[in-house]
Amino acid sequence: MTWAVYVLPALPLLATLGTLVGGWRSGSAITLAGGFATLVLTIAIGIDVEHGRVLSAAGGWLRIDSLSTVFLLATGLLYAMAAAFSIGYLGVERAREGFTGFAKRYYALLNLFALSMLLVPLASDFGSLWVVMELTTIVSALLVAIDRTDAALEAAWKYVLLASSGLGIALLAVVILYATGTHALGGAYIPRFQGLIAHAHGLSAAPVQLSFVLALVGFGTKVGFVPVHTWLPDAHSEAPAPVSAMLSGSLLAAALYSILRFFEVAVASGNRAFAEHALIVFGVLSLVAASFFVLRQSNYKRLLAYSSIEHMGIVALGIGFGAPLAVAGALLHVITHASAKGLAFFGAGSLLRGYDTKEIDGVVDAGRRMPWTGSMVLAAALALSGLPLSGVFRSEFEIVVGGFAHAQYVGVAILIVFANLAFCGIIWNTGRMVLQAAPKSLGAVAGVAAPRERSVWMVAAMLGCLFVVVALGMHVPGDLAALLGSARHTLMGTGR
Repeated sequence: MTWAVYVLPALPLLATLGTLVGGWRSGSAITLAGGFATLVLTIAIGIDVEHGRVLSAAGGWLRIDSLSTVFLLATGLLYAMAAAFSIGYLGVERAREGFTGFAKRYYALLNLFALSMLLVPLASDFGSLWVVMELTTIVSALLVAIDRTDAALEAAWKYVLLASSGLGIALLAVVILYATGTHALGGAYIPRFQGLIAHAHGLSAAPVQLSFVLALVGFGTKVGFVPVHTWLPDAHSEAPAPVSAMLSGSLLAAALYSILRFFEVAVASGNRAFAEHALIVFGVLSLVAASFFVLRQSNYKRLLAYSSIEHMGIVALGIGFGAPLAVAGALLHVITHASAKGLAFFGAGSLLRGYDTKEIDGVVDAGRRMPWTGSMVLAAALALSGLPLSGVFRSEFEIVVGGFAHAQYVGVAILIVFANLAFCGIIWNTGRMVLQAAPKSLGAVAGVAAPRERSVWMVAAMLGCLFVVVALGMHVPGDLAALLGSARHTLMGTGR
């Protein structure tokens, strides 16, 4: 299936070109086709590499293994669902001046954004990995600012400054790791993942540890780890809802994937304990801080943004615990979080179209006035809170059980306490929006006369995400379980 390595990035690239050539209607159809074709292809790739097979192309510059496929699946899912949701989300504004040009720019950038995030797991070396991560910053910043409001432009500018600073630190991590490898691989070489891992026994411990910490801080800026997270709430709040879903479920995961490639080298060089402890520190900081921020939000998109920081902290803790079950749960959490956060941000976008406000206090009685959206928003809140029958519950349960198995009692206790604290904030605020009875004059509160469902496309995208959330909570397919097991072996340096 080597051909798939070429076809996968070609799909969003062709969709971008097709969008620029045609009108906005054809652009939406092409984007939809590109998104679902990408999703189908990532699933096919996952089945092909689930037992440890590696796909390589372009002279070794492109590479797919089981670990990268986990993150490709998250991107493929959100790309497809965002393409569907965007048809309805943008269609509401068809009558506004300049809509045609805006829609063409939006769909072209959405496809480019998907392309950049697919290229991250496809990169085979640390240099290319850094370049494509920088590309994700450029494209996503343009999408954050696409509405051209003062708040959106400020959020995009803040994002570019902080993310670029972080990636500068990450570049230093690449340079240090490359310099360390010269002792084993010669004065000039391509810093491929597998080459460095194969010669990791010859790498000095101190430079490897330093490069990992720098990568954790640098790429952690894009992940949203505390304390380098400050761009994230603004960007997620101001971006269009489909873009917010991809930022949260796919971009943050892609940045985390970059850190995990450094983690692989650290493990192979005998620095596993150091790398795990570093991940636990950042995971705890992110989980604790985000949980408190969730409690005091008045903007529901910012609420979901802080929830993303919380869940990235949970993934970091799962990897840091080091237990096979916890690591597999953390990798599953990448997919379950992507589906749940896609559902949540799509629901937020539908609420915004119905109520014309991002303020929690401005949304009331959504369960009755927008029954589909209200139900989906409540389901997303329950899923993100880790309630049973959701995929998030399954992945978090595996992390907790694995943590107990490796005697990580303090870390597990922190996870349970602060995940439940975040649960209180999410459920309380969501319950107010969905279940609170409306006052006599809703227009006086929400600024609109009659909130209602605006598009079947928006509902369909939410249902698609909900299906994945519930399906993974009920049962993990054998192929996915095998893929996660193989990815765990790859990450932890076993079974090579």
